[in-house]
Amino acid sequence: MKLYNTLTRRQEEIEFKNNSINMYICGVTPYSSSHLGHAMSTVVFDVLRRYLEFKGFQVNHIQNFTDVDDKMIKAASDTGVSTSELADKNIESFLNEMDLLNNLRANEYPRATKEIDKIIEIISNLISKNLAYYTKDGVYFRVDKVKDYGKLSKRSLADMISGSRVEIDHNKENPMDFALWKSKKPGEPYWNSPWGDGRPGWHIECTAMSIKYLGNTIDIHGGGQDLIFPHHENEIVQSEGYTNEIPFSKFWIHNGLLRMGDDKMSKSVGNIVLIQDVLSKFSSNAIRIFVLSSHYRSPLDYSEDNIRSKENSMKKLYKVLDYSGGIYDNKVQDIYDARESQFICAMNEDLNTPRAIASIFDLTKDLSQLINEGIDITDGQILLNKLTDILGIDLTNKKKESKDDLYLDSLMDILMDIRSKLRNKKEFELADQIRSNLYDLGINLEDSSKTTDWNIFEKTE
Repeated sequence: MKLYNTLTRRQEEIEFKNNSINMYICGVTPYSSSHLGHAMSTVVFDVLRRYLEFKGFQVNHIQNFTDVDDKMIKAASDTGVSTSELADKNIESFLNEMDLLNNLRANEYPRATKEIDKIIEIISNLISKNLAYYTKDGVYFRVDKVKDYGKLSKRSLADMISGSRVEIDHNKENPMDFALWKSKKPGEPYWNSPWGDGRPGWHIECTAMSIKYLGNTIDIHGGGQDLIFPHHENEIVQSEGYTNEIPFSKFWIHNGLLRMGDDKMSKSVGNIVLIQDVLSKFSSNAIRIFVLSSHYRSPLDYSEDNIRSKENSMKKLYKVLDYSGGIYDNKVQDIYDARESQFICAMNEDLNTPRAIASIFDLTKDLSQLINEGIDITDGQILLNKLTDILGIDLTNKKKESKDDLYLDSLMDILMDIRSKLRNKKEFELADQIRSNLYDLGINLEDSSKTTDWNIFEKTE
């Protein structure tokens, strides 16, 4: 199996000792309800974990919560609650929503505020090595002490300084030095430290949590592409500076971002779609298919019509699973082996879920054809459940259809029956007219030798 490593900018073979993998995923800052972009990232790494476990690896999966930072403090102040109360509420909501999306729970969910002792230990070590210094504003990391600073984002320190709008801070030795500890400000939560009361910086939190729960060197570190710089870049230098061990992480895996129009979905921008709102409209299976139909490193454009079309596609899977009967024929095993091989080949090539999904629907077409031929498809149904489970698609979890859905299904059954009779009578012009009119309404018909399937698609102007 190969995965694209952001650090080396190439696909590399997964080779880990003792079939054990330590995986750290950057989680959310729980200052408000989570949006679909957070779900997208969680689904991607859930599928990575599921596939690694399918391959025989034992995955120790850690996902953190950044439960103290500027946004947490402001949101708590605006709502009149403490940062811990705000975090508790939103973390519980996030975990419940991830359960509904059929994501496996991480082995641990450490929180920054619970790891202050480890954070202080690491900062003290960095100061003793002259990699960090303290001022009246807090403690900063000396980036010019690291020769390869920028190796993850492929940016030189000079380029970072010239290409950024860094505010002049006379307390910092270098404008790119970043905060490890922030001195207390009025109204902010704080903890005691050798450098006075204050709170941890953003980057040091993940270093402390990954090292505490997974050790000095981890196998996979993941997160969104927007975290490559500065968050993950800074994690590397402070972690390797503390442990004196390189690399901090063997693989750096980053997912593309969910977009609303030309912008990424972001709480700060305000163009967000909450997970709870999407779940109220669509099944978890349709949402996962929507996310996984795009390669994890590519951007994904949000579209309700697209998710709705995935909902309709799921009906094909449910339909073949509902079938029972037929005559056993061992010749069909070759078909199943070929589809499973296609699925595995796709997943082995940098987690190519679009191709893997295509192999699943190709298998579904095979099963539909075998049903028409009166052949027992029990083994094929077992395989279908096996492959969809790797993608976190639960085929036992059918979303209850609304009255409008049931009405549309019934209406389409009638139209398909009428069209079939017209074709049998060789009245092809009328049959084609039905197809054309439905296409204009955003409903596509797919004819095979014996059946016709339909799906709703997103029309473009």
